[in-house]
Amino acid sequence: MTHTDVTRSATANFKCPNCGGNALFDPSINELRCPFCETVIPIERTTLNNIELDYTEALLAANTAWSDDLRVFHCNNCGAETILQGQNVADFCSFCGSSHIEKTDNNAGIRPSLVIPFHIARTQAEAMFKEWINKRYLAPSKLKTSHTLDRLTGIYIPYWTYDTQTSSHYTVKIGTHYYVPETYTTTDANGNTTTHTRMVQHTRWHTENGYHEEFFDDVLIHATNKNTDHLLRKIEPFKLHDLVDYQDAYLSGFIAERYAVPIEAGWRRARDEVDAGISASIEGKTRGDIVIVQHVDTAYDAITYKHILLPIWLSSFQFNGEVYPFIVNGQSGKVAGDAPTSWVKVSLLVLLGIAVITMLYLYFSNQ
Repeated sequence: MTHTDVTRSATANFKCPNCGGNALFDPSINELRCPFCETVIPIERTTLNNIELDYTEALLAANTAWSDDLRVFHCNNCGAETILQGQNVADFCSFCGSSHIEKTDNNAGIRPSLVIPFHIARTQAEAMFKEWINKRYLAPSKLKTSHTLDRLTGIYIPYWTYDTQTSSHYTVKIGTHYYVPETYTTTDANGNTTTHTRMVQHTRWHTENGYHEEFFDDVLIHATNKNTDHLLRKIEPFKLHDLVDYQDAYLSGFIAERYAVPIEAGWRRARDEVDAGISASIEGKTRGDIVIVQHVDTAYDAITYKHILLPIWLSSFQFNGEVYPFIVNGQSGKVAGDAPTSWVKVSLLVLLGIAVITMLYLYFSNQ
């Protein structure tokens, strides 16, 4: 096995200097490797682009065009747009499996500044899927042996990250508990009356105004509108300290999705998360037994962003005529997916729970 420098052709493929084959990115070594002669081609990693870009100047940024060597393919079935290197052709949609795709004249959009390269190789992702499916304890028993695994595709998913310095004026309603004695009587089976005293909780309310400042760093918003949204959240987090400068070499052998959420819409989603964080911070620092945030007026200053690509393995499996998607975090290997449920197993589990609760009730009621 030899190591050498990479030669990039005009079509953005990476020619092996030994045999002329197209070198592919290999997650197991984090370098380019020729699949024909096993030559390893190192990739020089830098983090020069790990800087925040001014959100208000986003549309005027100088580095908005992605590589001219990349092609954009549009799926007429689900609307997904994927990006491949110039020499590659999309035969099917990686998101829905449809063959109704076409090359578009759209450019690839804002160039990503950073990427987390794949750490998990295809064989590792397949092994992790098998381990995951073997743990679907509430699925039909025959799922483990009867499912059919579809093609596993490595995809870079687009994300936005946002930073902002916030300053908020707020109004909160605060409840403070206090207790007062209350007298009550009980009557036993023999008709004897007994007087008791107990402490009853009451709440005294008042309103306060305040000021809160907080900085939010790298609020992560995925820029895909596909039906994998619920699965993407399950395989998070990604460790962003592994981000390196984007290079076309990382896409060799993989594809990237073109962002479907524009930068403005991404900021609106990020702002919702920022607002939720501000409310949580206000509640946390306000002294009171009950704190209700009634109004928050926030100014968002120094808004910055980054466009980054994060790796996933995407596929699906078929069982009893139904298709179930799953994804694997290409950095950590965490798996998430949809799976069929055996209602027989669920019913037995519910009956078992009812039986246990009944036994505990009978046990403690007889003490």
